[in-house]
Amino acid sequence: MPKTYNETERPMELTRIGFVGLGMMGLPMLENLAGRGTTLDLVAFDTADAPFEKLAQHPAWQKSLRRARRLADLEGCHAVITMLPDSAVTNAVVAGAGEARGLVDVLAGGAIVVDMGSSNPADTMALARRLGEAGIALVDAPVSGAVARARAGTLTIMTGGPEAARERVLPILRHMGGTIIATGDVGSAHAMKALNNYVYAAGLLATSEALLIAERMQLDLTKFAEVLNASSGRNVATETKLNQFIIPRTFAGGFALRLQAKDVTTASHLQALAGVRAPQLQLCKALWDEALVALEPGADNTEIYRFLERANAPDDEAHGDAGSTGTPLPS
Repeated sequence: MPKTYNETERPMELTRIGFVGLGMMGLPMLENLAGRGTTLDLVAFDTADAPFEKLAQHPAWQKSLRRARRLADLEGCHAVITMLPDSAVTNAVVAGAGEARGLVDVLAGGAIVVDMGSSNPADTMALARRLGEAGIALVDAPVSGAVARARAGTLTIMTGGPEAARERVLPILRHMGGTIIATGDVGSAHAMKALNNYVYAAGLLATSEALLIAERMQLDLTKFAEVLNASSGRNVATETKLNQFIIPRTFAGGFALRLQAKDVTTASHLQALAGVRAPQLQLCKALWDEALVALEPGADNTEIYRFLERANAPDDEAHGDAGSTGTPLPS
């Protein structure tokens, strides 16, 4: 008979922690987890070498923090955090792919997998059932906040899953987040994260459209950003993207446009599941999907502004980075 995770059992103290996925967000999260006087024994896995070249300078390196060369090296971990780009990658790491073993084959009963990426809630619930058969709990714990907040350890973290499992991982999550919100059953955190990211994507899109109009009217863009941030149009995009990345045209906010589009697609699936008519969500999805095709691979989500510029450029400029001829206000 297969084992099932029993949330009343606490077979082990969570002291040996695995971390899988050292991208732009995962690496600073791990650095915070390894700092602040932590007594955790940390084992990190990523297929790239670059993150470990940086980690070699960390005070915890080779003391309480070391590299796993393969997923099997995470055997014996009491909990494993995954910070991966999407459900497809997360599913392969957790459940295995083909003949490759996953965490479900590596971890012992009583362990906890903490999925901190932005996964599809339906996949999250399926993984929870698969892990539960092996006596392993799944907590979905997606984060909100850009790279700067990951570095500062002040992310907002949503947590879904068995209450006992959520409580057990809470001290670990506090190394990485300033606000931790319990959302309910497994999958609920990923669902709320997707809906949150849709609202953010809509705000960034509206901000970019308004900025392009202001630019074409030859308005002072810095003053326009000041007006937005002091008025009812204020949102995360106006506060953290306009002056920082869009107006100076650095477009380096730290969140990939493809991931933004993926999150809006997930929100669209939830809309269909709920049977709610949401025309604005569908329009938002269509525009982000168009931008994904039109812009270069690896584009930052702030480059939605460049997409709008190109879409509004004269025909002879449509294939380049459009410059604004501008339309001043009438005198």
